[in-house]
Amino acid sequence: MRFWGYARLAFVLLAVAQTQQVLAEQTSVDDAREALTKKEEDADSGKALEEVFQAAEKSYTLLKKGERTLTYGFDYSLLRDMQIQTVRTGNNVFSVIGQSEAQHTFTNSFTFDYGVWDNLTFSMRVPFVAKYDTERDINTNSLGDLSLSLRWQPWSSVRGRPVTTLFATLGLPTGESPYDVKVDDGMATGNGYYSLGVGANMSYVVDPVVLFGSLGYTYNLPIRDADQVRGGRLLEEVDPGSSLSMSMGFAYALSYDVSLATSLQMAHNLAPTFKFQDATLEGTEQTSAVMNFSLGLRTSPDRIININAGFGMTEDSPDVLLGFSLPLDIKGLKAE
Repeated sequence: MRFWGYARLAFVLLAVAQTQQVLAEQTSVDDAREALTKKEEDADSGKALEEVFQAAEKSYTLLKKGERTLTYGFDYSLLRDMQIQTVRTGNNVFSVIGQSEAQHTFTNSFTFDYGVWDNLTFSMRVPFVAKYDTERDINTNSLGDLSLSLRWQPWSSVRGRPVTTLFATLGLPTGESPYDVKVDDGMATGNGYYSLGVGANMSYVVDPVVLFGSLGYTYNLPIRDADQVRGGRLLEEVDPGSSLSMSMGFAYALSYDVSLATSLQMAHNLAPTFKFQDATLEGTEQTSAVMNFSLGLRTSPDRIININAGFGMTEDSPDVLLGFSLPLDIKGLKAE
């Protein structure tokens, strides 16, 4: 209790001009003068909390004009599933075959952020994906799908009010498409289609906690030239269907150097449509939900390492998720 009282006091001292009366009630004049003489390496609770939040939820981060950051991230996921497919055996007779899968996915990603304006940030994420299926004993590794995004804060931050950020994303099919690899002994590292997404993020600071949430919509562009044989039939076109997403959670500052964050992320994909040479089939809608926990550790005044672990809550979600991220300090990257 004493620690959080001091943390709240430090936050108020930096955010509000009326500090003298509060200091007089808590400390002597000499102590107050020492507290106000902030050194360069010191961290107040408000700034620490905001940095923790930015490290845990990169989608909410906005940079000042001209600022540039580069972040490295590593993610691992395990997905166990049973794939069901129909195979033509002759005379238009189809048989159902079930195939067990256990996909291990390792993703190394680099995210570059650039402050176009104080309230507009451009981001580019470049992933490198390696997959290994222990059930079928196959593996692949290549570039994943690149993504570009813009985050815009239309209104300036006001103490005591939520902060709203609007975003737009563009997904590029630079990875190996699932409609280009061999169905039986191949794995994809990308979605195979372009996507356009829009949405909004909201965050609210209640020292020492940041509450946050988001809503998003993604339109996945159809694939017109799939030309892939599946189950003895030629797949010509695919409409992946749109998706709706939401997330909510909070980040909690345990101290100036340690923080915790918890979030729930959900996505609902509308039913895809598959156009074969002789028929058109409609898939099923899918809902994925992931509970994620992260630990933020400050290793230096300007560096926070974020470690996360999560698990899927539906059949369409990965079973296990692990990962970490950290900022990279490259000479010449920061604005002068």
